Amino acid sequence: MKRVARFEKVSRERFIKDWISTFSSDKLVTDANRSKEETMQIHRTDESRIKYINKIYDDIKLPRRATTGSAGYDFYSPIGFELNPGETILIPTGIRVKIDEGWVLKCYPRSGLGFKYRLQLNNTVGIIDSDYYYSDNEGHIFSKLTNDSKEGKAVNIDKGAGFMQGIFVEYGITYDDDTSDIRNGGFGSTS
Repeated sequence: MKRVARFEKVSRERFIKDWISTFSSDKLVTDANRSKEETMQIHRTDESRIKYINKIYDDIKLPRRATTGSAGYDFYSPIGFELNPGETILIPTGIRVKIDEGWVLKCYPRSGLGFKYRLQLNNTVGIIDSDYYYSDNEGHIFSKLTNDSKEGKAVNIDKGAGFMQGIFVEYGITYDDDTSDIRNGGFGSTS
């Protein structure tokens, strides 16, 4: 197997900034497995909230393959959450990836979650380009998920549980490709 990438955490400062921006008070995150006190900590803006976010950051696990035959690297949720049918959540993973040129990381929901709950990434497949690592948001990988269940099933993801998988894929370019632009923005900056 070719070794083409390395997962890392984004800086603590980047994670705190993105976490606060994502989970402002008007974007309440709830979880049946989380106490009311823990839920309030996610949304506070004072020093105790920063302490709570630091704990989330410290607990982030880098993506890993489950077995030697696995193609996908499992991403682990930094928090527990519940998604009812039709609900969406944006998750700052705290992860970035340095990828060799000529390779891309393609992200999907974990197969079982898609099969059981129709859990979907809102952009259907997340594409992490090799130059995203150098973007102004440190290449912070976010995951926006929707429970598209047609059977009324709620999805419960525990903190530290795998919820998304990433697969490295080699790609080519056309003979007449003359692109010379360089990325300077974060997520979605090339659209």
